[in-house]
Amino acid sequence: MSLTLGEKLRQAREERGISISEVAEQTRISRLYLESIENNDYKPLPGGIFNKGFVKSYAKFIGYDEQEALSDYAKIATANEIVTEHPMKVYRPEVLTDDNSSSSMLPTILFAGVILALMTGGILFVVNYIQNQDPVPANTASTNTGANQSNTNVANTATLPVGNAPTMANVKIEFRAGTDQVSVTSNTDGKSASATVNPGSVVTFEPKESLKLSYSKSLAQSAQLSINGKTIALPEAPQNPRRNAIEFEINSANLAKIWQDGRISFDVPAAPNSDVNTAVNTANAAATPVVTPTRPTTTPLPRPSATVARTPTPATNTGTASNAATRPTPN
Repeated sequence: MSLTLGEKLRQAREERGISISEVAEQTRISRLYLESIENNDYKPLPGGIFNKGFVKSYAKFIGYDEQEALSDYAKIATANEIVTEHPMKVYRPEVLTDDNSSSSMLPTILFAGVILALMTGGILFVVNYIQNQDPVPANTASTNTGANQSNTNVANTATLPVGNAPTMANVKIEFRAGTDQVSVTSNTDGKSASATVNPGSVVTFEPKESLKLSYSKSLAQSAQLSINGKTIALPEAPQNPRRNAIEFEINSANLAKIWQDGRISFDVPAAPNSDVNTAVNTANAAATPVVTPTRPTTTPLPRPSATVARTPTPATNTGTASNAATRPTPN
């Protein structure tokens, strides 16, 4: 026995592991209508071309042949005498004539004149009000000088409103996938969960204390995030270069800054040889007392003179000396 159109669509949907709720969410078709199509009960449907559009969208989403589905529906519509097309009504223009046309136009003209006069008076009133406003000084801060001007600017900057920044009480965070499927791990107020976000799909989080998200850095180009409808730029690389995942946290401490900056960034610590560390090391070295060991004082020894007295060397030729002693003196 051949299957009906509803049975074919249900079988194709179940083979692909798609729930009827997912079909309703993606196709924007009421779940009641989808269940009626699968049960071959078209009475709850609005009829006409809407039924054909529902059948075509349903078949397209679950990967079923659209033309075959429309052909089966046409057979069902013919057998059950379902009206597939609403007859178009032809409207013919009618010209109303009135013998007293001039008198009937008089109230209309008077009403139009009154409206025009009111609009003109309103415009003149607004222009006159704007012209009578006191001029605002061009530079009200020019009287502040030196330290007072700097302090005023700092105070004004500190009190500027962040805008319609959300709080953890009303924040709504949406994570989307662009062109590729993204597997994201979340920790919402201490509860961990994992989800696979298909392209075009969205996962919504509404934390009350904190939200931690983690996903692969290879899919950073496809990850998208928005807070209360505002797009937030995500990091392009993980905070720790040794990790292959991008991880970040949104909580009450950084929610306002993320909303104001429009992006999520990591705080980079100072490098070991940076000027800040050098200055700190220099200050620590100056504050640490240096203990120099004391050496006992000793009397320096006299340095020897550069001139050394040479001792005459005794003659070794004894024969010459004795000969000179015994040589007779000439007369």
